[in-house]
Amino acid sequence: MIGSVKCKPEVADLFEKRRGQFVQAAIKLFGKQGYHVTTIRDIAVEVKVSIGLIYQYVDDKEDVLFLALLAVLDAYKIQVPMALDGVRDPLDRFCTAVHAYCKVNDENVNATVLAYRETKSLRKDRRALIQAKELETNTLIADCINDCIAVKVFNDIDVELLTYQLIMFSHAWALKAWHFRGMMTLDEYVDRGLALILSPVLTARGKRALPGCRETLMRNALGVKPTPKPGRSSPPRSKRG
Repeated sequence: MIGSVKCKPEVADLFEKRRGQFVQAAIKLFGKQGYHVTTIRDIAVEVKVSIGLIYQYVDDKEDVLFLALLAVLDAYKIQVPMALDGVRDPLDRFCTAVHAYCKVNDENVNATVLAYRETKSLRKDRRALIQAKELETNTLIADCINDCIAVKVFNDIDVELLTYQLIMFSHAWALKAWHFRGMMTLDEYVDRGLALILSPVLTARGKRALPGCRETLMRNALGVKPTPKPGRSSPPRSKRG
């Protein structure tokens, strides 16, 4: 069982960094030759350390798989809120959140594919933990949807279904990277996808406002904080969905 490490902060940071190196090497090997074929010895060879050293960080290969799947979910929890920092307009926040979510999948293609292939290989209790984490990260998108409904830029739609449509859309960039990366950039993929997905979702007000989201995203990419738009400030947190 993976537990906490009781040590000085700088030592704990080094521990997590080293274990992260093992996990990234494992993700690469799991994607290349399969989870069940890959051994701890293979991972040790990949990172040029002894098998014994790896066993100081994990108990078995399933630990490594579990950590790999958690890494993507934790990345959502870190990167999406960072992208939303300073963005106040609900529709801008929604678009920014979806772009940030998709960016995590773009940066973790092998791990995203691994989650689809091998989550079933985890013990039941660990599958439950991954599922709970997934539901937790889904709120990063669902909250933005609820806020857009509250200010009437979205119609009164099924929040749960729209959330999962967007999650699956984001995953598809990783699952079909071999196809989409040769056709378009990530930003183009997200913009084109949102144009399709949001067509029945946006109110007339939302359709007028949607083009402005691209301007906000470009400003954020340049590190320029957006100026709040009059009349469309973020509402109190909705409880819908």
